Amino acid sequence: MRKLYLLFAIFIAALNLRPILTSVAPLLHSMQSMLGMDGLTASLLTTLPVLCMGIFAPVATVLRDRIGLERTIFLAIVLVTGATALRGVSSSVSLLVITAMIGGIGISLAGPLLSGFIKKYFPTKPGIVSVYSVSMTIGAGIASALAIPIFNSSDHNLTLTLSCWSVLGIIALISWARFLPQKSETLSTERTILPIRNKRAILLTIFFGFMASMFYSITAWISPIAQSYGYSKADSAMLLTVFTLIQVPVSMTIPGLVSRSGNRRFYLILCSLFELVGIIILLLQWPILPAAICLGIGAGGLFPLALMLPIVETNTAQEAGSWSAMSQCGGYMIGAMGPLMIGMIYDYSGSFVPALIAMLIVIIAMITVQWLLTRPNTTHVKERHVTL
Repeated sequence: MRKLYLLFAIFIAALNLRPILTSVAPLLHSMQSMLGMDGLTASLLTTLPVLCMGIFAPVATVLRDRIGLERTIFLAIVLVTGATALRGVSSSVSLLVITAMIGGIGISLAGPLLSGFIKKYFPTKPGIVSVYSVSMTIGAGIASALAIPIFNSSDHNLTLTLSCWSVLGIIALISWARFLPQKSETLSTERTILPIRNKRAILLTIFFGFMASMFYSITAWISPIAQSYGYSKADSAMLLTVFTLIQVPVSMTIPGLVSRSGNRRFYLILCSLFELVGIIILLLQWPILPAAICLGIGAGGLFPLALMLPIVETNTAQEAGSWSAMSQCGGYMIGAMGPLMIGMIYDYSGSFVPALIAMLIVIIAMITVQWLLTRPNTTHVKERHVTL
């Protein structure tokens, strides 16, 4: 029963890490017209949390050392839940931006430490990361899919639509409150450290950045690309749904396959090749549904593998948390720039072709990093970490 409870704790915590972002995207046009919001401010509601997820990720290990692993995750859920609930108070633009930042900080704390939590309680089962990644995908998909129906059924009540997801956070807080009384061996008087001199950790960070850049670029631009090819708005939105839903079974399957085979390189490169094929289909303007499926398979496999690598590359929960914090810090900051760069290339060229070529280059670079990252570590000597 304890193992099941731990799995549920991982699932319910991860379920809360995306609705505050994805519930906004389908409503952006309505929010702009209702609140008089300009395009730059509207983009902040989705870009700002991702930037915070990167900038504040190293703080997770600092807090972990001070108050413990489980308590820091609890604090993260408090921040995400509180930010979501505050959106029910008012629909002012300033409050929406502030809560986007608070929510992003909460996600930045929980993200790296859930990997450490898995390493601590399931040290021989890194495939458990699939629970983490699948739950995040489900949370993102549910919030995105139900945002418009909730908005319409509530007589266009924006505050209710954006804040209702705090119910998930309350359930998570109740579940994680059980961990608060226990003492944690992670408490330390030393300052937190990040593996910034470890070559494999650096490669992992670069890979995470390329992976996140592709994910957010595809999420932001696959529908506009489809519309530029003559697809209707409804069909274009459906492609984003396909891209999201296909990730769920893939995220459930890939970590287990990697755990059983131990061949991380094969699955990393295979998933990247699916993304490569998807972008080539878009470039050739072939039927776009197969492209969405290939891109979904690639993204659905790469994300859990990016979460899994810090667990299998380290020996302790503290190390796993530090590696995750570093990879997510750099990775999410790089990832947040992806959609922006695609938009800039499109604005300059007036076509999505140069942007798609740029995405091909990113994927090829990512495959190269994956090859280097998965080379056998013949020295097997752990390098000295440095103080943050």
